[in-house]
Amino acid sequence: MIRINEEIIQIKQPFQKHGWIMTQTWEHLLFLHWAVPPKVLRSLIPQELEIDTYQGMAWLGLIPFLMSGVRLRRLPMIPFTSTFPEINVRTYVKTKQKSGVYFLSLDASNPLITAIAKQWYRLPYFQASMRFAKQGQSIEFDSSRREKHSPPVQFSGTYEPVGNAFASDKETIEHWLTERYTLFCQCNHSKRLYYADVYHEPWALQKAIVQLRENTMTKRLSIALEPQPDLAFYARGVQSYVWPITRLD
Repeated sequence: MIRINEEIIQIKQPFQKHGWIMTQTWEHLLFLHWAVPPKVLRSLIPQELEIDTYQGMAWLGLIPFLMSGVRLRRLPMIPFTSTFPEINVRTYVKTKQKSGVYFLSLDASNPLITAIAKQWYRLPYFQASMRFAKQGQSIEFDSSRREKHSPPVQFSGTYEPVGNAFASDKETIEHWLTERYTLFCQCNHSKRLYYADVYHEPWALQKAIVQLRENTMTKRLSIALEPQPDLAFYARGVQSYVWPITRLD
């Protein structure tokens, strides 16, 4: 069941920024984060990328949300992609020129988007059975991976925002974790590295109350997480614009 009554944060098409090829709307995001020693992630990240740290610690993010409005530039909305849940596991990396996000896994309930993202953006997408239910301010999110060659991966929890929305200050951990505008990816066959830039308005964050019933999203990565995250934030959403991937020199 999907119920959306509030208005999403919409931004004007960034005509001053040329080259974007896709727009997406991300809604009802939950930013869960755990601090982990960098060595825990090193074997999972290409050696050409440096693990980005905050006060000496790497951070592992788990972000469930609702995707909608997927559309290629100058084309109507992609059929059968109106609204669907997604959840990703990510960490933070940098090069000499850029810092951004490196995805360890992405699970989505839409098989078309999963196929497109794997082909176009070399992202580690998995097909999953998902449930997103919103009742008042409370959101229930359940995900179960459905891949023949992947062990069972589950997520189940409830979350809701509390307090007023705020824009994160530049020197804070909230800003460091969420204001990321580049994704890095690696081709499975050639092992070549690529990146893609993303544009959206800064996040309007709220603190979040979270109840996790099950979370094995990092089990296949051999990463054991504490039952409760170190940080939890909610964002109502943004409209985003995505650039094509470019070879990382």
